[in-house]
Amino acid sequence: MFITTEPLNVKGEGGEKLVWEAIQSTFYQRKCLAYWRYPIFSQRGKFRKEPDILIADFELGLIIIEVKSITLDQIVNIQGHRWEYQNFYINFGNPYQQGENQLFALLEYLNQEPDLKHKVTAKVLVALPFIQQEDWKEKGFDQLPSCPPIIFKNHLFSSRSLEQLIQQTSPLISGQVLTDQQWELLLSILSGTPVFTQATHKVLSHEQSRGKILQQVKNYLYKFDLQQEKIAKQIPPGCQRIRGIAGSGKTVLLCQKAAIMHLKYPQWRIAFIFFSRSLYQEIIEQIDQWVRYFSCQQKIYNKNNQKLQVFHAWGSREQLGFYRLLCQVTGVMPLGVNQTTFQPPNEALGEVCIDLLKQKAIPQLFDAILIDEGQDLMVENWLYEGKQPFYWLAYQSLRPINSMSPQQRRLIWAYDELQSLESLKVPNASEIFGENLGNLVTGKYSNNINKTEIMSRCYRTPHQLILVAHGMGMGWLRPQGMLTGMSNQEDWKSLGYDIKGNLMEGEKITLKRPQENSPHPLASLWKDSLIQFNTYLSRQQEISALSQQIKHNLRQDGLRPSKEILVIVLGEYFESVKLQKTIATFLIRQGVDIYIPGTKDCNCLTVENHEDANQFWCEGAVTISRIYRVKGQESDMIYIVGLDHLAQKEDNLFLRNQLFIAITRSRGWVNLSGIGNYLFYQEFRNMINSKDSFTFIYTNPQQREIIGTEAGELLHRYRLGERNFQQAELSNVVLENLNLDDINLIGANLSGANLQYSKLNRAKLIAADLQKANLQGASLVNAKLMGANLRDANLTNTNLTNADLTDAILNSEI
Repeated sequence: MFITTEPLNVKGEGGEKLVWEAIQSTFYQRKCLAYWRYPIFSQRGKFRKEPDILIADFELGLIIIEVKSITLDQIVNIQGHRWEYQNFYINFGNPYQQGENQLFALLEYLNQEPDLKHKVTAKVLVALPFIQQEDWKEKGFDQLPSCPPIIFKNHLFSSRSLEQLIQQTSPLISGQVLTDQQWELLLSILSGTPVFTQATHKVLSHEQSRGKILQQVKNYLYKFDLQQEKIAKQIPPGCQRIRGIAGSGKTVLLCQKAAIMHLKYPQWRIAFIFFSRSLYQEIIEQIDQWVRYFSCQQKIYNKNNQKLQVFHAWGSREQLGFYRLLCQVTGVMPLGVNQTTFQPPNEALGEVCIDLLKQKAIPQLFDAILIDEGQDLMVENWLYEGKQPFYWLAYQSLRPINSMSPQQRRLIWAYDELQSLESLKVPNASEIFGENLGNLVTGKYSNNINKTEIMSRCYRTPHQLILVAHGMGMGWLRPQGMLTGMSNQEDWKSLGYDIKGNLMEGEKITLKRPQENSPHPLASLWKDSLIQFNTYLSRQQEISALSQQIKHNLRQDGLRPSKEILVIVLGEYFESVKLQKTIATFLIRQGVDIYIPGTKDCNCLTVENHEDANQFWCEGAVTISRIYRVKGQESDMIYIVGLDHLAQKEDNLFLRNQLFIAITRSRGWVNLSGIGNYLFYQEFRNMINSKDSFTFIYTNPQQREIIGTEAGELLHRYRLGERNFQQAELSNVVLENLNLDDINLIGANLSGANLQYSKLNRAKLIAADLQKANLQGASLVNAKLMGANLRDANLTNTNLTNADLTDAILNSEI
């Protein structure tokens, strides 16, 4: 409901903070969305500035509040809308006109939608948080004909009077009461959803064809997602990690965040880094669209502007990447893959980063770095002083946010561990920066900006497909037990699942995914199954069937070959390369134009270095891709070929991850195939037949435990010997009957936490929030609780022998 795009703790923002807190108190029960500094940067006249406060209210419409933190004696004169100041950072201003200009710029967005054009009520107020209404009247300013509606200091202490003032303020634009559909449309425009509305084309096929159904899907208005809106619009004052399942919108949000940073702080130098070369064009196009959107088409992304640069993590001789850039500025000769010990791309990249870190000090070039596909930059074999080398290289190249906080640097990374193809390590802070900096993304910044965001909703892939993808990727119905998964309920919930049963070895559990976590509309429009699985006696039969199905899609379903149909080949390097070429050759002979990513043109079979080596699609051709090129891409009809390559090594988690990635590229349908007969195929059929409820015997994950919550991460890191968890966000967490001796939880939020019978001897809980925490039977011998908040905490039978409770907040003496 309330989004603070940046922390309100900068000197001089005290007045703005007072107004924003008053707005939150006044509007918290209303149907509304409010922003502190909504990121609209259009220029009208001399003005290019985002609104201080923007409120979208279901009943009241749009409200812009321009805040001026001035005292009465700083206002020298008012003539019309022009205010003259003294002892202020500017000599004059037009606060109401400024708010008007911001409002009209915002209305330009709304008026592009016929359902909202001239229908949204809109008003502007000026807030003077350091001036009393009586003093203003005494000066006679209220008698001026140009005196705007003003929120005074005395209004800020009464929610009722503030609400009445805003309601009674005459609107600049008189609209109408919005319908629920118009309200959803308004929210979607504020979030920027129309930017990525897919254009429809004429489909010459029957009404129930895939092409016709897709037209309906593209017209569907996705519901506004407050979490996505917060992540995209907020600029954290330090590190932030975003863990999101496939299809949750991580790349889109990172691109939006990069564009907003660039527009708001054009003097910053920002880098956007990714791992898969085929994403170059996709990311550049997305950033360009967001720059245009939030500048009202007045700005575009310029690849020659060094203030905002898009980098492949490594780069090549033809295209500068992040590693090569740092080699360039430090004067170090860059290394290529062939000059490294390990050939897997992520390991090779880790090796060359270590070489660079050892040779030269890394200059602080950037103010913010955003990393997509963060899981692919983790390594198993190369660490630099206990840290992940690429991340440490990026961290070192960042300027601290200020001299008082040298550790706080804007490194923002997004990841999904289930999409890792080379490493089972998870990019958490202690894995990346070492134990001493393991708390960089623990807890929150001020004004409710999370250091860690967890996104569990999947928007791209339909409900049935995301269930099968997760189930096969982890091995839910695998007879020998899961290969990877979660060991507590909160971690399952962070992935978007409800669970019944005890997560204990040999116990029966049932998993279900609520529909709201997979809101794709296709299942309600397409009556048949969205996933098909077929096996064949020979590869020739499999490829022949593939050809016939693609021809049907093109001739009967009305699908277009490029971007609507995608063939993905599974398997390890050599077998997948061979199968890719075999499929391509056969389809060409059958009259189907194909494209292999990285080749010069359609129907080429050889990948060569050329200027379009990053290309993934070719107009008029069906793309045939191996899994390493397909990451980050999506299509409506996905064909997954060579499932037998996985079935032969079904306990290989990296191969299962290939299957997960392949299925989750789909915006609509998936058709899988393989040859031969394997037990793995029955597991797959059982997954499909289970529909949306999965009951199986729980076993502890055999190869990797997935941890999705801060509580789970704390326990994992504690078991590995770490003790530093300052500022941890652990409100309402269950940490019952655990050994947490010597843990450092200085400043942590443990309000409402269940710590019954846990050992916290010698724990550092200085200034920790333990309000309403359950500490019954817990042992806190020699614990440091100076300044801790223990109000309403359950201290029954709590052992506080020699605990330091100096300045602690208690209900009564202990």
